[in-house]
Amino acid sequence: MIKILDFNTLNPAEILNRDIRAEEDVSRAVDEILTNVRKNGDSALRSYAKRFDGVDVEDLVVTREEIDAAKARLDPYFLETLSEAADNIRTFHEKQVHQNFVLTKENGAVMGQRYTPIEKVGVCVPGTPVAFPSTVLMDIIPAKIAGASEIVMVTAPDKDGSIADAALAAADLAGATKIIKAGGAQAVAALAYGTESVPKVDKIVGPGGIFVATAKRKVFGLVDIDMIAGPSEILVLADGKCNPRWVAADLLSQAEHDKLSSAVLVTDSPALAKAVQSELEVQLEELPRKEVARASIDGSSKIIVTDDLAKAIEVVNDIAPEHLELCVDDPFAVLGSIKNAGSIFLGRNVPEALGDYFAGPNHTLPTSGTARFSSPLSVDDFVKKSSFLYYPPEALAAQAPRIADFAEREGLHAHARSVLIRSENQEK
Repeated sequence: MIKILDFNTLNPAEILNRDIRAEEDVSRAVDEILTNVRKNGDSALRSYAKRFDGVDVEDLVVTREEIDAAKARLDPYFLETLSEAADNIRTFHEKQVHQNFVLTKENGAVMGQRYTPIEKVGVCVPGTPVAFPSTVLMDIIPAKIAGASEIVMVTAPDKDGSIADAALAAADLAGATKIIKAGGAQAVAALAYGTESVPKVDKIVGPGGIFVATAKRKVFGLVDIDMIAGPSEILVLADGKCNPRWVAADLLSQAEHDKLSSAVLVTDSPALAKAVQSELEVQLEELPRKEVARASIDGSSKIIVTDDLAKAIEVVNDIAPEHLELCVDDPFAVLGSIKNAGSIFLGRNVPEALGDYFAGPNHTLPTSGTARFSSPLSVDDFVKKSSFLYYPPEALAAQAPRIADFAEREGLHAHARSVLIRSENQEK
């Protein structure tokens, strides 16, 4: 049963209590996988597919024929849903595109900033319980909008060696250029180092379990990554007017992800806390993934009761949740007080699942309190910023003494000389 905690008797460690450290045995196993894939390429990927996925994979690359067949088998209603969701995601993320700018000064100097896409992107898609088509759309579409020329999706194959029809259809709709039948740390290694079938990429994005997260951490620097994702989280901020059945359902929507997922209710209503605690027990019995959700609810989840809504908001900002539902009378009034959250859902009639699948904002979000300093996946993750600068000779000469003085005060005399030598040439 979920714990009900009184905020007044809690210490900060009890409020935050996250631990996403990789165990030493996981770290060693990932090191071995990275080394093997780096040395043996496709052969290592096939070996891991046999070992971890129980399948012999001859051709690691999904063919055009496989994609077309998957789309033909898919329920037309769901294919239409995928297309509509893709349109929503595309419309939202197109608003994130930045514009280059140029600044020209009176002395003739020209400076500015330009955006260029990261050319090669790898997208990791978890293979269990299914290869999530929602994640496929959320992670590929922003990269496509940014202008990435190569987008490689990796996901573990099923027992028959195939990828789920919905995932293939979503990848095709989103704009993947290659799909690879490989998952886990070995797929991260393939994207980072390259193999005979998998092109080396510049950035790896997408969620995964502890092996994927550890692998991403270890290859960072050789390639860029989006984030180190911990277990999924939801925090519901609710007043006493909320329907406990709705609140319980929303908490379970994240608890069913993983045994380590965190579902938190913060409320100023002790009565709602008790009602939600009871309702969770009722709804848990109805879930197909009851065992997973039960472990999350009993282990990583909690209800925190505060004296008032203002104190509840402080708790929200301390926790910095991945998903935050504001289930209050006027959520827009509360929104301005929220400093730390990945994605915010406004009102009692806006469940987190709306954002997970359909509305448009990205569902690849900062977890484990990293919303204090990081953001949802966006077009920004797939572009680079370069500044540029031009000075006419006379403009440089006018500022050369001041620049040289600045450099010499920092003890960098060659810097100073590189400016002054041009002024000498001007004088001649």
